[in-house]
Amino acid sequence: MSARSFTAQDRGSSPTTWRQDPRWHAAPTVDLGGIERVVVLAAHPDDETLGAGGIAATLAARGVPVTLVLATAGEASHPASPTHSPQRLAQRRLRESAAALAVVAPAAHTVHLDLVDGAVATREEELVHRLVRVVGDGRSTLLLSPWREDGHPDHEACGRAAAVGARRTGARLLQYPIWCWQWATPQDLPWELVRLLPLGARARAAKAGALAQHSSQVRPLSPAAGDEQLLPDHFLEHFAGPEEVFLAEAAADDALDDLHRRSADPWRTGSDYERRKRALTLAALPRPRYGRALEIGCSVGALAEDLADRCDHLLAVDASGAAVDAATERLAATDRADDAAAVRVEQRSLPRDWDARWQAEPFDLVVVSEVGYFLSPGELEELVERLRGGLAPDGDLLLCHWRHPIHGWPLDGAAVHERFREGSGLPVVAEYRDRDAEILVLSARPLPGAQP
Repeated sequence: MSARSFTAQDRGSSPTTWRQDPRWHAAPTVDLGGIERVVVLAAHPDDETLGAGGIAATLAARGVPVTLVLATAGEASHPASPTHSPQRLAQRRLRESAAALAVVAPAAHTVHLDLVDGAVATREEELVHRLVRVVGDGRSTLLLSPWREDGHPDHEACGRAAAVGARRTGARLLQYPIWCWQWATPQDLPWELVRLLPLGARARAAKAGALAQHSSQVRPLSPAAGDEQLLPDHFLEHFAGPEEVFLAEAAADDALDDLHRRSADPWRTGSDYERRKRALTLAALPRPRYGRALEIGCSVGALAEDLADRCDHLLAVDASGAAVDAATERLAATDRADDAAAVRVEQRSLPRDWDARWQAEPFDLVVVSEVGYFLSPGELEELVERLRGGLAPDGDLLLCHWRHPIHGWPLDGAAVHERFREGSGLPVVAEYRDRDAEILVLSARPLPGAQP
């Protein structure tokens, strides 16, 4: 959905109209179980109070830590003000946000990203990276953000970034509507996604007290033209009710698929590094030949092409449909293209798309090359556990990952290898490390000894 055309003074449908819709009362309630941390992303100071002040107060009262991530300082809220420059308004709004947060969650802290009010979308990738850094391992974390279809470009950019961040960290995502109340009718809302959080008396009082701290928005800056009250009373009524509204939008991250769609060879498989890495990977394999092998994250199929010569049957998988198409085309040109059972390429997002049949027909070799850090920490842990049952008792597990920082994801190569060391239950039989790459081979089968 593109940004909508509306003004702060538009009335939209009244709170009464919304609450009279039978779908409102039929909406499921938010489940707060298992939440050990809350990260609230706001496009502008006051968004966090309007959309999530009640849930923040509720969870803070239970001892759950709260972190506020402010994308901008909201310096563009009064562009025609004769009394407040953008710089002065930014300073004031940041003070107001701090005071409001102290009301709903006294122990909370704020991370200010200092993006430009009105232009968050121009730095959306940076927003994703910094949000992922704040969230880290998102298991047991609730990530709250503006709705990605809210109608305001900054809100929608934050909503998209949060959806990506939740996918990469494994955080649970809920999005709160703000400006949609100005343009939407009950027919416009995706009711299957709506979740309501009933607020207790203390949470409602805390939210009301916090909202009053945003004086630059809920009262005029001065009597002068250009300093009018930005958020009219009829708009504020939407946030004074006995519940807060969220949308359970799915976490989503298309970055790697988009990368493969934009480029036929996104990782430059013909580069010196890629050629050397593949040669080192093949040299590190403990056996000259394998029966059944699985490559996780095959990309365009460069390594799979080499592995096919060492395996009777190779299954290469990737989460990207574009990558699978490229790998299929590449491998179809190999000498073994006439043997359909020898090499297969499938679109699978592991561990989610793990095939239960692999437990009965485990693999003699599994290769995880430069893909482990593109999983959330929870997904990586699940993959390690899946491979415990999907690898033959005497099978080999080879990991190869880039040693430099991985921007925009919570894991790096060292963290991936450490999790396999700790969780696979397999001893290390070989390892190699240079400036750029690290290779780790795990196996319950001893390396073959040298022949006299």
